[in-house]
Amino acid sequence: MRQISLHVNVDHVATLRNARGSRYPDPIHAAVLCELAGADGITVHLREDRRHIRDRDLELMRASVGTLLNLEMAATDEMVEIALRIRPDVVTLVPEKREERTTEGGLDVVGQAETLAPRIAALSAGGIEVSLFIDPEAAQVETSATLGATRVELHTGDYANASRLLAAEELDRLARAGHVAHQHGLHLAAGHGLTSRNVRALVATLPDLVELNIGHALMSDALFVGMEQAVRRFRSAIDQGAA
Repeated sequence: MRQISLHVNVDHVATLRNARGSRYPDPIHAAVLCELAGADGITVHLREDRRHIRDRDLELMRASVGTLLNLEMAATDEMVEIALRIRPDVVTLVPEKREERTTEGGLDVVGQAETLAPRIAALSAGGIEVSLFIDPEAAQVETSATLGATRVELHTGDYANASRLLAAEELDRLARAGHVAHQHGLHLAAGHGLTSRNVRALVATLPDLVELNIGHALMSDALFVGMEQAVRRFRSAIDQGAA
């Protein structure tokens, strides 16, 4: 059975903390629990408005995460400077709008190639692997490879939100983009809107998939069954899909 890495996004723990301006719950504590439960990596998104994860959180994550630390961030000079100082294992460049509740789609790599190129080059020169969070379109994948990214993460929101009639069509779209990524030698990840129910079909349909980033649904499950059980539930669903 192929092994697919499960990376857990702990942003929502910081969201809950910030809602009261308290020091708890601690996203670093959540990351430790996720790793102990079998997570293969921790993902955090340092937004420009710092609405959840904050700079000190990121510094403490770098000091404590023992698996893989994936930093999601906008492609700005400020964020590149922070990444080069903190040195996460992977940086995932994502689109970012101040008014959005969460990331609403993939990064337009084709349209923003000129802006992205020097930032990808700077991160790569600093020894940080670069992933681009993109919609599952061949042109976006191909341009990502051309710009020097070593990884892509396919946006699965359209699949996660699709009706049963349209889900198969979205899975096919993801599979085609995944195949293009594999042809270009890119590390293939996926994420956004995935649950322990819809992740099985995704894994089964994308033979080249090697990584999943899960946040909202896993944290929601953890409210009722605890962090350890929530991670293990997703791990089981992923393994069932891979089998």
